[in-house]
Amino acid sequence: MSEGSDALSTAVVGGSGFTGGELLRLLAGHPGFEIVQATSRSYDRKTVGSVHPNLRELDLRFTDPAELESVDVLFAATPHGVSMERIDEFFDAADTVVDLSADFRLNTAEAYEEWYDGHDAPEYLDRAVYALPELTREQLPGADLIASGGCNATATILGLKPLVDAGLLAADDRVVVDVKVGSSEGGAGGGAASSHPERSGVVRPYAPTGHRHEAEIETFLGLDVAFTAHAVDMVRGASATGHVFPEPVSKGDLWSAYREAYEEEPFVRLVAGGSGVYRYPEPKAVAGTNHAEVGFELDPGNGRVVTFSAIDNMMKGSAGQAVHAANVAFGFEETAGLEFGGLHPVGSP
Repeated sequence: MSEGSDALSTAVVGGSGFTGGELLRLLAGHPGFEIVQATSRSYDRKTVGSVHPNLRELDLRFTDPAELESVDVLFAATPHGVSMERIDEFFDAADTVVDLSADFRLNTAEAYEEWYDGHDAPEYLDRAVYALPELTREQLPGADLIASGGCNATATILGLKPLVDAGLLAADDRVVVDVKVGSSEGGAGGGAASSHPERSGVVRPYAPTGHRHEAEIETFLGLDVAFTAHAVDMVRGASATGHVFPEPVSKGDLWSAYREAYEEEPFVRLVAGGSGVYRYPEPKAVAGTNHAEVGFELDPGNGRVVTFSAIDNMMKGSAGQAVHAANVAFGFEETAGLEFGGLHPVGSP
């Protein structure tokens, strides 16, 4: 712990990106963490507020990522491939590493060969704990390498998990998932496809097949999913719609499964065909929060179950998930630093 403080000294590597900014926002208001360093190669010595205007009051400047300070906890919000290359350095600097990239989400080197371009530090894969507490809560206390899940995978897993847990969905059942995502998923350097003139007004399939997040779904739910992702005209948010064809089930079976899975979860809300404008999960309703909305509908004509889930991709799908997992790992209140409940009405999330 930090000298003279009960808070854990904390560094954020890659703090100038969208997700890095969300981490800094959450950690700055967290009673258990004290930010002592935020790194950025591009913005070395610039103030955090000059990059993240919502954090102008944070008295902190970016430093070079090659000069890591000794801290209790290091959060890495870097592009894929960086953490696996620098993981030894990260552990030289910190007792616990929370990684928000894809570098430690999967369990085996073979999986990285299949879905990515291999892995530079496979000896760490068995050590990593997936950061989604709704799945891995029992494994997180005391974990020293925590791997935050992918946003598309998180939305999909949360929507399907109750059916798997209740035995209503088997590994060989047909599962189709379509995800709509906002432009922030492409990161601060998302390129031409994420520029406003190109992104505005679109519903663009960008991963019709073979999306890498399928690997997480297979790993943690044991399902073979036909998965497609669309880029749509919103900034924040991921909305996953699943189509599954299990053995015959009733609406009561579904309610029982979803309530059993989530009634005790602090960040999951069941939204399944109620009254009002927002009858099913909606990204606007969770923008800026660590909440997930999850719901379902039953098609009695053909037995199809349609699942819905909505998250803020930078919160529940990344930074918020990482902080939630760290809360569990260190024995803090699970909701610490994550209490913001959202706004309504709100513009494009």
